[in-house]
Amino acid sequence: MKGLNIIVLAKQVPDTRNVGKDAMKANGTVNRSALPAIFNPEDLLALEQALRLKDQYPGSTVTVTTMGPIRAANILRDSIFRGADKGILITDKKFAGSDTLATSYVLSLALKKLAPFDIILCGRQAIDGDTAQVGPQVAEKLKIPQITYVEDILEVKNKQIIAKRRLTNGVETLQGNLPILLTVHGSAPTCRTQNARRLMKYKHACTPSEMNNEQEDYIKMHDQKHYLDLVEWNVDDLQAEETYLGLNGSPTKVNAVTNIVFTAKESTVLEPTDQAIDELMAELVEHHNVG
Repeated sequence: MKGLNIIVLAKQVPDTRNVGKDAMKANGTVNRSALPAIFNPEDLLALEQALRLKDQYPGSTVTVTTMGPIRAANILRDSIFRGADKGILITDKKFAGSDTLATSYVLSLALKKLAPFDIILCGRQAIDGDTAQVGPQVAEKLKIPQITYVEDILEVKNKQIIAKRRLTNGVETLQGNLPILLTVHGSAPTCRTQNARRLMKYKHACTPSEMNNEQEDYIKMHDQKHYLDLVEWNVDDLQAEETYLGLNGSPTKVNAVTNIVFTAKESTVLEPTDQAIDELMAELVEHHNVG
């Protein structure tokens, strides 16, 4: 079969493993500047599924698209170092504060601009929201089928795909027609590491906004090596209606945020015996700490 046009939707997220007292703003949104930015873990697993398809079906291309601030271009470079072919940054101040509905609207416009495509892959959810809504909402806006919680793609043939999805009590094998959107579960295989040769070749890849801060010799190098250019789209490029963007286009509102800090008031030192462990378990059950 001919090569597949595969698009991966990825997100740069704040590292919620390092949440501190300044992690949230007063309006209930995440204070991204206070947390390290990382590649959303399940989106990275989606990238691996895309790269496996590229390996399996010669002639396939993998385009990684991300919506976020200019610094989100870092995950585009990371994706290219791992094997992706192209990177597209969707960035505009008017996107700030978007909830899942506004985000899926913008991403659906970008995907229509990238059509025709065969497979869209994204993580099941992002660790800064945990809603698992963006992927399904994008599929609905594009009016294409979707398979969620995908753990592995088994076969693509005759404009159809067979995928295994992870459920709470087991797995399920489903078949769908292309074009299709898949959300990838956290149990999917880990993404491959960066390739040293690709890192050296593409380490200077950047977006037009990043280029604005570079020196003349750097710009000349890009003029000679167009494979280093990352695509950048804004509101005008997507012809987006501003009514559906940012906070104004986001019906989800956070009414209150409460910081809960756990502190150790007392501790118990256990003797390394079965009896001491049994007594501790009995105490935990009695106080309903475990059931």
